[in-house]
Amino acid sequence: MTDISSDLLAGTGRDIDELGGFNLEIKSDRTPEDIRNNRPGARLREKILSLPESPGVYMYLDKNGTVIYVGKAKRLKRRVSSYFNRRHEINRTNLLVRAIVDMRFIVVHSEEDALHLESAMIKEYQPRYNVLLKDDKSYPWIVVTKEEFPRVFMTREKGLPAKYYGPYSNVQSAKVVLGLIREIFPLRSCRHALTEQGIARGKYSLCLDYHIKKCGGPCRGFINRDQYGEYVQRVRAILRGETVELERHLKAEMQALSDELKFEQAQEVKEKYEAVKRYNVKSVVATTETADLDVFGYEAADDEDSAVVCFMHLHNGAVIQSINLEYRRCSASAKEEILSMAMAEVERRFTRKFSDVIVPFLPDVEFDGVRFTVPQRGDLKKVLDVASKNAAQYLRDKEKQAEALDPERSVDKLMETMKRDFRLSVQPRHIECFDNSNIQGTNPVASCVVFRNGKPSKRDYRHFCIKTVVGADDFASMKEVLHRRYTRMMAEGEKLPDMVVVDGGKGQLSAAVEAFDEMGIRGEVALVGIAKRLEEIYFPGDSLPLYIDKTSPSLRVIQALRDEAHRFGITHHRDRRSKGQTVSELDSIKGIGPATRTALIKEFKSVKRLKEAPLDAIAGIVGKSKAGIVYSHFHPAE
Repeated sequence: MTDISSDLLAGTGRDIDELGGFNLEIKSDRTPEDIRNNRPGARLREKILSLPESPGVYMYLDKNGTVIYVGKAKRLKRRVSSYFNRRHEINRTNLLVRAIVDMRFIVVHSEEDALHLESAMIKEYQPRYNVLLKDDKSYPWIVVTKEEFPRVFMTREKGLPAKYYGPYSNVQSAKVVLGLIREIFPLRSCRHALTEQGIARGKYSLCLDYHIKKCGGPCRGFINRDQYGEYVQRVRAILRGETVELERHLKAEMQALSDELKFEQAQEVKEKYEAVKRYNVKSVVATTETADLDVFGYEAADDEDSAVVCFMHLHNGAVIQSINLEYRRCSASAKEEILSMAMAEVERRFTRKFSDVIVPFLPDVEFDGVRFTVPQRGDLKKVLDVASKNAAQYLRDKEKQAEALDPERSVDKLMETMKRDFRLSVQPRHIECFDNSNIQGTNPVASCVVFRNGKPSKRDYRHFCIKTVVGADDFASMKEVLHRRYTRMMAEGEKLPDMVVVDGGKGQLSAAVEAFDEMGIRGEVALVGIAKRLEEIYFPGDSLPLYIDKTSPSLRVIQALRDEAHRFGITHHRDRRSKGQTVSELDSIKGIGPATRTALIKEFKSVKRLKEAPLDAIAGIVGKSKAGIVYSHFHPAE
């Protein structure tokens, strides 16, 4: 193991080399019955009984001597024993216990030390059953070099003799800060190793930045070291988050120059003042009484297998440090444990010591000298919300990237979510939704829309004219349509859908259940009803509705199905009603065929206008003979 935890081992009487036994085959003395009942073997039981009630780190090894889990504990004996005295609700934990053959442990001074040592050992061994930090990304920093005339630039590598500010959660944030600095201060961007002797000899030449007033020309002595140093001090203030003070300073300087009637200089300062003011509007997230504030936001992925902790350090309400830490294999770990790991990682990576920390919930470790606040309202709650939204946005961005590389992945995820939300035995790849339409019992129709893999399959849409039901009886109409749809599908050997949705509450669902019973397909096809008022989901035989989270993709698919069935049904009903109103009276005229009716409606647009038309106008369209028949029908007394 590396020496990253040697300071934590000091004084414990243990050395990392004493742990031994790694990657060597270990003979297990656990019987099959022990494994089935999550009991340790005799040798392992002896070790557990001799464990101290002290803080420490424990490691579980499998039969090959490979570290498969590293954990921390406030009381080693109690924590380790808890794995072997019962079956666990989470299957992943049961699988871990079955694989354990041996154990090693290290005693440390405090629970916080145990947390840091656990983090170091997880990184060293990458255990199969641990939550792992996905640390494959370097974050951008802004550097102020230690030179006679310092440069300011962005980098992802650390190692130069310089002061580093950051990291920034994304490159765009760093670019915004750099843009502000370059807009206000004429600092050099060249890589010349400027010295006063070289400047005096005229060794360096001016570049384009000087001519476009982006650089003060220190390479030719046009700006002295003291004035350049003052600019650098102001840049450091911006990078420390003291932009509000800088804004006030520039405003006072602008006012003083104006009072002295130095209007051109005042205008230059005003432009810098407005640039800082624009930046503050975007970067200051809250006005708090605390000058420095550390905030941790937390967001778990929908599948709960990964989570992101967003750390932000604020100075006078402005974010000057931000990083997103992504953890994988989180399904068997509590969010409090993940938050503790993130805090330890930030402490190690940035050599920070926390005092006041804003968190969404308390971590599972007590940090010495740290006061935690879980705000419920006010400015601190707004700051916490910003951190949580950043974590959520990070997850969304990762999901979009994954979908771009593998479009089927998002479909599989949606189908698995719907399977879980609707308590199905299979993924609902093929869903059909039915809706009835009529006005006071006239022109009753029904629609069937089909979604495949969560998307409309319009070529499979069907509409039905109700044939056996008289009047406005939605329940009977639903039964008729379901019978017609699925008896035909079965007769033609087509595969039935995975799920059927009926637009309506308990009544519509009961009618659908009756139809399924009569066809003998109940239980073979999942059936649910959706009520419009509160988006309630009803299941057969269950009087209480299911309320799905309003933000769930499952509910969005069902709503889209319902809305599409309604639209398709209304459109068909409107077409039938319109057709009936325009041609029904012409249908009753003996001797007038479809071609004549179509020609007349095309010309006169409506039956009303046709009635008002003179005989000559009608004859000009269909000839004197047919015109006489039509005219006589509408004007029998003439």
